[in-house]
Formats: sequence, C-alpha cells, structure tokens
Amino acid sequence: MNLPLFIARRYFFSKKSQRAINIVSLISMLGVMVGTGALIVVLSVFNGFESLVVSLYNSFDPQIKITAVEGKTFLPDSSLIKKIKHIDGVAAVSLSLEENALVKYHDKQYIVTIKGVDDEFAKVSGVDTMMADGNFLLHRGDTDFAVVGGAIAYNLQLNLGDLFSQLDLYAPRKNAGSLSHPEEAFNRRFISPIGVFAIQQDFDSKYILVPLGFAREMLEDEKNVSSIEIAMASSANNDELESQLKNILGNKFNVQSRFEQHALLYRIMKSEKWAVFLILAFILLIATFNVVGSLTMLIIEKQKDIAVLFSMGADSVLIRKIFLIEGLMITTIGAMFGLLIGGVICFLQQRFGIIELGNSGSFVVDAYPVTMELKDFIYVFITVFAIGLVAAWYPAKKLVERKINLDAVRVDE
Repeated sequence: MNLPLFIARRYFFSKKSQRAINIVSLISMLGVMVGTGALIVVLSVFNGFESLVVSLYNSFDPQIKITAVEGKTFLPDSSLIKKIKHIDGVAAVSLSLEENALVKYHDKQYIVTIKGVDDEFAKVSGVDTMMADGNFLLHRGDTDFAVVGGAIAYNLQLNLGDLFSQLDLYAPRKNAGSLSHPEEAFNRRFISPIGVFAIQQDFDSKYILVPLGFAREMLEDEKNVSSIEIAMASSANNDELESQLKNILGNKFNVQSRFEQHALLYRIMKSEKWAVFLILAFILLIATFNVVGSLTMLIIEKQKDIAVLFSMGADSVLIRKIFLIEGLMITTIGAMFGLLIGGVICFLQQRFGIIELGNSGSFVVDAYPVTMELKDFIYVFITVFAIGLVAAWYPAKKLVERKINLDAVRVDE
C-alpha cells in the first residue's frame, strides 16, 4: 500500500477539527473547478469562431492558388495547364482575371474588384452555396451575368427584380488617352446582375464575379490571367500536391494553400487564442494558490500527527509526500469537475445555442459557435496540474521541514 497516498486520502475526506480548514479546502477546489471550466469554454468558443471564419474564407478561396511572383498577371501556358490537370489529386482547375473598377447603378456608385472566372470556378470555390439572393449564373447562351457581393449590393441598393437596370462598369484602359478627355481613359460595359452572395465582409464588399470572357474584353487582356485556382480530390495530400506544383512551376510562381493565402489572419487567430489562454491560466494560478493556505492550516492542525510519524521513523520525504499529494488531490479533483462542467456547457451551447450573439440576423450565426477539441482538454489539465503542483510544493516542503526541525529541537531539549 502507498502509505503517503493512504494518509493523504484520510486527511482529505476526514472532518477537520477546525471547520475553517474544510471551508478553505472547498473554496480552493471550487476556484480550480471554475477556472478550469472557464478555460475550456473560452478555448472552445475561440475554436468555434476560428472554424466559422475558416469555413467562410474556404467558401471563396480555392484550396490552392497559383499567382505570378512578379506582375499582376501572367500568360497561362496550355502545356503547363495540362500538366497541372494530370497531377494525381487535382480535381478541377479554374482561371481567373481580377482588376479594380467602378460600378454605377442608378445614382449610386462603388469601387469594386471585377473577378472574371471560367465555368470551373464553382468547382474550386463554394460561392454557389453562399447565395443570399438570386442565382449563381454567369452566362446563359450569349448573355453574360454578374454575381455581386452582399455589401456591394447593399451600398448600390441593388434590385434583382428590376430587369431593365444593369450594372454600369468602368475599368481603366491599358493605353489611356489624354486626361483632357477622361471618358476616353476608361472602358465601359453593361452587365445584368443575377445574384448576390454573402460570405464574409472582405469578399462581400470587394468582388463582382463576371464571366472570364467579359472581363478579358473589358480589361483589354485576351490571354493573361491573375491566378490559377485548384481544387483537390478528397483523397489528395495537400502538402504533397503543393510540393509537386512547386516543382513543375519553378520559382516564377507562388503556390499558396488556403492557410498561406491568409497567413496573417490565421496567425492572429491562433495568437489571440493562446494569449487568452495565458491570461486565464494566470488567473487560475492566483486562484489555485488558495491551496497554499489550505495546506498551511492543515499542517498546523496535524502537527501532532507529524511529530508521531517522525518519532515512528518517518523521514521528511514521506511527510512532504503526504501533504503534496493532499494538495494535488484538491487540484486534480477540482480540475476534473471543471473539465466535466466546461464540456457540458460547451455541449449544451453546441446543441441548443443557449447564449445568443444578439442583434439576430446581423451575424452569420445566431449563437456563439463552439468547437471542442481533445487537445484543449489535455493542455488545460496539464496546465492546472502543473499549477497545482507548484502551489502544493511550497507548504509541503518548507512548512513541513520547519515543523520537523522545531520538533527535533524540542526533543533535544
């Protein structure tokens, strides 16, 4: 039998002569429980928001995007496109051409980015699944259509039911004439809006999707593209596919995964999550140091027991272990209940959306998104256990040693 564990368990469950010791021990456990539960809930909410933001960006961004290292556009070599299409794991390849433009609708105007896309674009993005109004349709026969971002549609007060009003687009000419005739410095085209997509502010306030042929004609660029966008098969390995593309394309092109396309955003989200984790861990550290007070009072109460154990041949190591285990029991039991309570709260929020964001209809989701991850539970438990170990170590070592030394002096006298 493990003697230190046996004695520590007896001390933990036995009624103390001083009721204050029980109260302080209970408060210590509750502090650890609340702090642990709060860590789990906050980390899960951050995971939920991260998953939501990633899913929104993934609805527009391709899994892999190829752009030129130098310049805004490049000539897509047909043999190169064939090589890309024949790479194992490539499901679809789409070409796109982007340029800034001015759009007018009745008496409203707005600066946008025209993105000309081909028929494969719906396969490399999820825009067609994020339509807020109308349809995702870029052309029907010889008629071209535009799909407009939600924020742009709002600012233009776009009415898809008005079949006689078109978007009036202006894009700068490549070889603009004299500034004394500004109308000659822009190409002007009309196109009918047919749908509105709502994904995320960065996209909704920026893009108007048009057919690639329409964009090329308007921008006077019949051959070049801004990017090659790729969708992967479900069985493909992202790193392997990206490596193959880099080997084929060489150093003249950037090959970016979804993470690399918005690397700063993802790094900020991760940094915010772990910054909050450290702040809450520090608060938990302060709460856990109630264990110091609890063990100090317990050691004072059990001074006779310590003297008896010492006289029976117990050394200082065994006695320290007893009170160290006592402190860890308080921390561990509080942590386990905290993990359980935090998990239950997150499950209820996931299932029923109990806590809402407010301003219903103004957000993509109505309630706080929550995503629980096993690694968060492991990290939190390790963190709490480490904090509890530090909190229990001082009274278990310093105070016990001091008490043993005092008893030894009394025996000598």
